[in-house]
Amino acid sequence: MNAQEIPVSNIKKQIADYKNDIRGPYYRIKWFCKNGTIRAPKDPCPDSIGGGIQHASYKEEVIKLGKEHHIFFGEILAHTNPTEFWDQKNNHSRLKQYQIGKYLSSVDNGWILRKGQYYRGAVQSEDEETWGVDFYKWLLKTDTNLDAHYFLIRQSLRDIPHDGDNNIAQAMRSQSKIIADEFPEFMDARIKIHGKPDKTDIQLVTNFRNKYENKLSPELKKSFTKLNATLAKFYEPVDVATLQKKLNRIKTGDSLKKKVASFLKLYKDTDAVQVSVPQIATILYEIRKNITTVTDSNDRLLTLDLSNELESILLKKTQEWKPDTVKELMQKVYTLSHTAAATGLIELWEWEAVHNDLQKYSTKDELSIASLNDFLYTTRSIVEWSAAMGKANYEEIVDIYTTFEPKAYGFIDDRIRSTIALDLGETVSTLGSFIAVKSSMSNAVMNINNQSSVRGLNPGYALGTLVVVEGSPENVEVDTKNIYIFQKPPSDLKPVAGIMTVSEGNLVSHVQLLARNLGIPNAALSNENLKALLSYDGQRIFYAVSDKGNVILKPENEMTLIEVALFSKTERNKNKITVPVDEIRLDQINILNMANVNANDSGKLCGPKAANLGQLKSMFPEQVVEGLVIPFGIFRKHMDQKMPDGIKSYWEFLNDIFKEADRMRVANTPEKEIEVYQLAKLDILKEAIKKMPLEQSFITELENEFQKVFNGAIGTIPVFLRSDTNMEDLKEFTGAGLNLTLFNILSKDKIIEGIKNVWASPYTERSFKWRQQYLLNPENVFPSILIIPSVDVAYSGVMITKGINVGNEEDLTVAFSRGAGGAVDGQSAETHLISKNTSRLLSPARQSDYLRLPVTGGTSKQITTFEQPILNPKNIQNIRTLAQTIRDTLPAKTQSDYKGAYDVELGFKNDTLWLFQIRPFVENKRAKSSDYLTSITPKIDDTQKIKLTSKL
Repeated sequence: MNAQEIPVSNIKKQIADYKNDIRGPYYRIKWFCKNGTIRAPKDPCPDSIGGGIQHASYKEEVIKLGKEHHIFFGEILAHTNPTEFWDQKNNHSRLKQYQIGKYLSSVDNGWILRKGQYYRGAVQSEDEETWGVDFYKWLLKTDTNLDAHYFLIRQSLRDIPHDGDNNIAQAMRSQSKIIADEFPEFMDARIKIHGKPDKTDIQLVTNFRNKYENKLSPELKKSFTKLNATLAKFYEPVDVATLQKKLNRIKTGDSLKKKVASFLKLYKDTDAVQVSVPQIATILYEIRKNITTVTDSNDRLLTLDLSNELESILLKKTQEWKPDTVKELMQKVYTLSHTAAATGLIELWEWEAVHNDLQKYSTKDELSIASLNDFLYTTRSIVEWSAAMGKANYEEIVDIYTTFEPKAYGFIDDRIRSTIALDLGETVSTLGSFIAVKSSMSNAVMNINNQSSVRGLNPGYALGTLVVVEGSPENVEVDTKNIYIFQKPPSDLKPVAGIMTVSEGNLVSHVQLLARNLGIPNAALSNENLKALLSYDGQRIFYAVSDKGNVILKPENEMTLIEVALFSKTERNKNKITVPVDEIRLDQINILNMANVNANDSGKLCGPKAANLGQLKSMFPEQVVEGLVIPFGIFRKHMDQKMPDGIKSYWEFLNDIFKEADRMRVANTPEKEIEVYQLAKLDILKEAIKKMPLEQSFITELENEFQKVFNGAIGTIPVFLRSDTNMEDLKEFTGAGLNLTLFNILSKDKIIEGIKNVWASPYTERSFKWRQQYLLNPENVFPSILIIPSVDVAYSGVMITKGINVGNEEDLTVAFSRGAGGAVDGQSAETHLISKNTSRLLSPARQSDYLRLPVTGGTSKQITTFEQPILNPKNIQNIRTLAQTIRDTLPAKTQSDYKGAYDVELGFKNDTLWLFQIRPFVENKRAKSSDYLTSITPKIDDTQKIKLTSKL
């Protein structure tokens, strides 16, 4: 997208104007000639220049919107350049906008074409279809597009006209939504059609219309007639002969064609669904796996259309499959998971990573509770991966559209509902409910349905106001006393009482580590769960997550006396800790070579990042970069300078803030007022530090050390500037991600400016609030700075030397994303549980953008796809070896009695492993050992056997 800020208010006005304009976004009808010229409506393109086609031209402001902001309204495909429409350099934004436009038109009475849809001659359907066929012939020529964009291409086929096709399923949902918006009594029926569609919907709608016939307006009656016709069309019996005709048009790909022909010969619409649905899933998978054996691009288009039609049949059939036993339910889950792979919701390699275990479990006659839970964990993950595929493809452009057209937010939900993910989620929830009963592992989340989709990530408990955020979380102003439910965790979360997220991001992001460290209850839930909890938004609730992951969410007035006692002042104060400053050395006012510091210097000369990386440098000299350390003493010396007003020094100004806060507490000033006062003063200090003059002797020393250690002059080698304070990696407080890291800074001026910005970062609102809430002496923060040369890694991430949520103390939890800074900022990362001999995929990456570090400085945004895993077997073995070396040698090298796990940041460049940070992995022992949390943790006999012939 163009970097210029999108003029939201202007676009909103344009949309309103176009809705009431008989020409919508169009200007007038013109001739568009093959040679690129445009002619008046009564001046056709002559045959001598190749002829042309006639359709509407765009209003000038529509053209301007596309040129300046890459926003395209009312797109007419005919005469559009295929390469520009595919829009690869903008992550296919233009194609996706066309799809969103189609969706908005269906749910909002034409949207910007509310009146313009009747502008005769504006769009010629024959020309649009001809263009669509030509577009797909061009697009499908290369195997790469099919491998990388299978999901997107199949989805686009439902929207781009090319063979008389239309999206009946979307029409069904859109028409029911329009009726419910106009006639609220229809809402329950609409929810049924959206959530659990089946053949009975035809009678449901008929009965409803008959019941309310006298209350319906003429327009609503027309809408019901249209919906009934759509439902009848959607559920009409399968015409195998029509499918056979389409197959006969395919000329190449003999092997795949024979398999499809064999399937069609055997398929009968009357077959039992437990037979027919797996058959369809299998042939869909064969099509996906072997589509590139079809050599002709037109044949590929026909094959993909056939695949979409078969998927539509499966979506209807699977709603009729009502398993009676646990075994049949598991077989249905397996089949629908297989379909997810077959239709592009998960990648082929992801399916290969899990399907053997799933198949093994689903064919047994008896399983232990532990094995059932393992099957549930994996299949619930597949549901999440599937939903995340839709979000990964469309979320960026939907978020942009939502700023000026809120209805666009429903697009992703509509897409996911049109896939097998809907019924897969329902079926997995049914299995989860059965297992929960058998293992006494149940949630108590208000009174919502499908509670087995809710699973705890971090133990803890909280009392606060529930805030349900359905849209983007990035601009939400959070309050420490609230409990938040987000679609995805914000990248820069301030302290909150508790969180739940639909997209958990990854287990080792800074947000997740802070939550785990500080005992903030944290859970994952489904999108349906979030919607169900919207009705409780604004209520005071109690929220708890046990160590085993079961979740309680209930109104404050239903709390037990034990739960009420958890929030006494004495109890809550136990969570605060003191930052040690007794050994800090502020007399060290020279820049240090990182190779000369080690773990013993942490909290004395510098923070733990530099101290521990210096330690790693001595242990892994070839895998750790050189580095410079600006110690605490240099910061402290600069703080003795006078503030811009010339009255107090920076240090005096800082300490006076906390003295005044203490005085206000003695005077019983409300804590909120004290916080407002402190934040206002700290903001003044922060901005003053950013402009603070640096001593010339320090700058000269920096230049000399830069040349000496990095073998290049300052300004010639891009570097990272990492804040490294004494308040990080304490025994009870991690501080992960609270302060500033600057990526790939090249110029001398920006490095100088960056040093001051990093020094100022502990005084930001977010950093201060976390410290204030959990530290007894938050004023005693001292920042040092670690300067290291950039390594332009292909992928990077975090390793925790233990299993988190799954696995055990001997395992490794590893999360990686492409590019630099992977996994720490909450990206949807590729996560593995690595044991001594095996590697288990916990989640694949679903982050489409990533950062690379050019030698010219700054960052370069890149786009990726998901058809290949990030980590290869060699990487995984290197990670195992590294973890074992750290466990064996680090405690001895540091003379430490630390027995816990480590949190390691690392990356790979040309398959070479680079180490960037190591710190203790800090968990909240209070949350883990809380008597209350122990009391709500179910005692599960994992060895208990369950007969899979058991009735549901």
